Amino acid sequence: KARRKDKDAAPANQEEPKMYLESTVLECTIPESRLRDLVDLPEGLDYNEWLASHTLAFFDHINLLYGTISEFCTMSGCPDMTGPGNRQYLWFDEKGKKCKVAAPQYIDYVMTFTQKTVNDESLFPTKFERDFPSSFESLVKKIHRLLLHVLAHLYHAHFREMVLLQLHGHLHSLFAHFTLFNYHFSLVDPKDAEVLQDLAVALGLCPPNPSDGALPSPATTEEDGGATTTAGEPAETTTVDPVPTFVSDCAMAASGDSAVSCMQ
Repeated sequence: KARRKDKDAAPANQEEPKMYLESTVLECTIPESRLRDLVDLPEGLDYNEWLASHTLAFFDHINLLYGTISEFCTMSGCPDMTGPGNRQYLWFDEKGKKCKVAAPQYIDYVMTFTQKTVNDESLFPTKFERDFPSSFESLVKKIHRLLLHVLAHLYHAHFREMVLLQLHGHLHSLFAHFTLFNYHFSLVDPKDAEVLQDLAVALGLCPPNPSDGALPSPATTEEDGGATTTAGEPAETTTVDPVPTFVSDCAMAASGDSAVSCMQ
């Protein structure tokens, strides 16, 4: 009986089917070949300038897309910040201790931290005579890692709403651009990127076999009963304001009027 009980209980431990991998919703609004052209550093352009312009654009677009479904991402509906594969993202509190926070609170922290960072002229200089700090690439990596967590939650918990709003094609295009850019410049740790590795393969961003030039796909690190833990930055309380962005082929079709700010 015990053996049969274990057998019957096994399916409950399996991960739910991922809607974003279904062929009917894998459309991408921009050809993958054009996206690859977008990530190459133009000749004569400063590397840090290229990182800065893309980081601002990714932040703006992810903020906009999250805003369209923010009313569905609630403290009760999303009590934990989760991603595909039962991955759970944690935050550092003011004392430097990891703690669980609800998804809307975590995303609020991410957007506030990023907004505060890009508005700091000493970190994200916008004037010609100001130099980028020596730690700029490390700062960009931190921002991109946190933005990836937001994308992972959108796919894991709110992709159905994206489909209902007919925004899934734009989400895929943003993810493709973000993934190719980060892989090209090695900005996101493979252990973080593998959470959406199956989607990268499905969209044709890399072949299934890592030895054929695919995005790296290492084994998942598991902690706390199978949930992979990742920490962000200390919580902030300032409000996110709109961020200027460069004109990109990955611009969202959703207008600002229809988007609800994720920081409201």
